[in-house]
Amino acid sequence: PIPHFLRIPPIPAVVSSLNHESVPSPLTSLLDFRRPEGQMASTASRFVPSFTRPAEKVIRQFIRELGSVDRLFVMTGAGISTESGIPDYRSAGVGQYARTNHRPVTHQEFMGSQHTRQRFWARNFLAWPRFRDAQPNETHRTIAKWERSDRFHWLVTQNVDGLHTKAGSNRLTELHGCGHRVKCMECDYTMSREDLQSLLSSLNPLWTSMESPGELNPDGDVTIEEGAEKTFKLADCPSCDGVLKTDVVFFGDNVPRSDVDLCYEKASVEESDGVLVLGSSLSVMSGYRFVHHASLRNLPIFIVNIGPTRADHLATHRIHCIASMIVPRI
Repeated sequence: PIPHFLRIPPIPAVVSSLNHESVPSPLTSLLDFRRPEGQMASTASRFVPSFTRPAEKVIRQFIRELGSVDRLFVMTGAGISTESGIPDYRSAGVGQYARTNHRPVTHQEFMGSQHTRQRFWARNFLAWPRFRDAQPNETHRTIAKWERSDRFHWLVTQNVDGLHTKAGSNRLTELHGCGHRVKCMECDYTMSREDLQSLLSSLNPLWTSMESPGELNPDGDVTIEEGAEKTFKLADCPSCDGVLKTDVVFFGDNVPRSDVDLCYEKASVEESDGVLVLGSSLSVMSGYRFVHHASLRNLPIFIVNIGPTRADHLATHRIHCIASMIVPRI
């Protein structure tokens, strides 16, 4: 029988800011500003936290100061993909941690338990069509266009959704990997996530007729009823029969050293003269360390994020809003 799945309703978000104008942002296609202050935005923007638009003079000053940077190092986080329908973990009210009790699988749990892998891939299988079909938004597209300028140096993203690549970015490090790739943990064989979907579909024909339940999670899966995964068959590595895993750095794992060294190099004063952080709380050390590294070298730090970040004390310029309110104007 087809399992019954849980649907998790969104919870309203409340995020406020000081010294800002309470006026609508230009995101009229995504946010419904007719709602009373503090209430949830429209369904299309349910993963974007509520915020108050900064004063126009604040926006202009931020952009003007950023214009003094000749070699820009950019770091993006989950906050830039919420407008593409992919939630983040930590946003007040609308992030996954605020809406659900679900926590992502750790690397140790995945590698140590056949049942954990079975549940992970069952959830990922159902979510894949929506995760795959997510499209870049204006922020992704604008950053890709920046590559035509000599003033753009390098992009590091903490996201695993592949939207920067879809938008056309090439000078890019995917710090935490990409959910569009799959890797064998034994022999390093790699394949596309889409090819694995075909393989899993052939092994699980009944699952192919199921609709994806509930909300998409930041890690590219959905929540299913406990025990539903017992009927799901796993695929082994086509090369060595080893364990297949998305090419993503799970919680509890480490970013490849080669990527870490490259990012330190790109964020150095020898290569960059300014850092722009977009849509990231910088809560995890994997991203925060590069901002800290740049700060120690007296590079100006520009941060655009609705909520607080771990690096706010390092910021030379800070603005509380969604990235798409700033990026297209740079």
